Amino acid sequence: MAAVTTGRRNAADVSRPLDGLLVADFSRVLAGPLATMHLADLGATVIKVERPGAGDDTRAWGPPWTEHSSSYFECVNRSKYSLALDLAEPADQACARELAVRADVLVENFRPGALAQYGLDYDTVAARNRRIVYCSISGFGSGAGADRPGYDFLVQAVGGLMSITGDRDGEPTKVGVALVDVLTGKDAVMGILAALTARSRHGHGDHVEVDLLSSLLGGLVNQAAAFLTTGRAPGRMGDQHPSIAPYETLQCADGVLAVACGNDQQFRRLACVLGRPGLTEDARFATNAARVANRRRLVDALETQLRTLPADEWERRLTAVGVPAGQVGDIASAIEHATNLGLAPLVDPGGGSPAQIRHPVRFTAAGVAPAGPPPGVGSDQEQLLAWLGDPSTTLQHPAER
Repeated sequence: MAAVTTGRRNAADVSRPLDGLLVADFSRVLAGPLATMHLADLGATVIKVERPGAGDDTRAWGPPWTEHSSSYFECVNRSKYSLALDLAEPADQACARELAVRADVLVENFRPGALAQYGLDYDTVAARNRRIVYCSISGFGSGAGADRPGYDFLVQAVGGLMSITGDRDGEPTKVGVALVDVLTGKDAVMGILAALTARSRHGHGDHVEVDLLSSLLGGLVNQAAAFLTTGRAPGRMGDQHPSIAPYETLQCADGVLAVACGNDQQFRRLACVLGRPGLTEDARFATNAARVANRRRLVDALETQLRTLPADEWERRLTAVGVPAGQVGDIASAIEHATNLGLAPLVDPGGGSPAQIRHPVRFTAAGVAPAGPPPGVGSDQEQLLAWLGDPSTTLQHPAER
């Protein structure tokens, strides 16, 4: 295991971008909790509202299990308070409404319109808290798709991502992580930060809406553009790229090597390292467009040379001359690689929780918050109820308790 840092420092040592911001987190599963954890990493104080007893659905999504919960839950819920509220109970509804009135940001992923019965919809909350930035996350928007459940796998299927993932002659394949949820969570953060910036100018908040299908379509970038340009839906190409060559895995003596030549200069370097400089003068391979049109012949020519040596030797030689190349690793080797590059990818949240991947953004002047342990269901109940009952009190960032 790579070295782990705690990320802890005295609060007086550095300011953080979102210090003093209060976030009411009424979300569950992945997209919403990921968004609010990113806000916590940036300094916001996040209060996670959960069902008494069971809590967030992902607490039961294992294996693997941690000492206190599931690794799935813990990976997107560090550095938060937990407040257990049954929204069907009037007293708990009142607490939830008070939290919404006190908050700068509210994030929720209930079925569109469902929170109105508790007085927690945007219009009701904004009537009492005009500065609220209220973020709603759904699967298919608040219109005709409002009643359709939004699960990442479903959206990968109906949103076209599976149609371009997998081998050319194989079955449609989902991506190996809930990528649509991740994209949506990051879009939610972007929308929230934009609304906060606007609030600083004109004094009132906004209703930010994101949905899984729209975030996926936005993430299809060049593949969606290819369809809109040609009218033909792209298909699966395995490891190959529809518009660049060589940009794929190539067979070496002992396995495959990922080679990503994004321009003609990189291809010339590749050809020289392979001992085939003449490839760059061949009309079939002289330009990227020609290489894409003659991909099969190109791959045959490259693999004839690559099969003479192991993948790690070719990686060393190509990297030395600036050709993007690397062996296909796993998550363990990826973390080790990041560690060796000095990226310090891991943090220790403490509290008996395993190491976690750090917040991906770094700042020169500001900093990110210390990593704090994910909460138990209602673990901060007494403190939070006392705070809600006394508006003059303040809360520390959860990681600094």
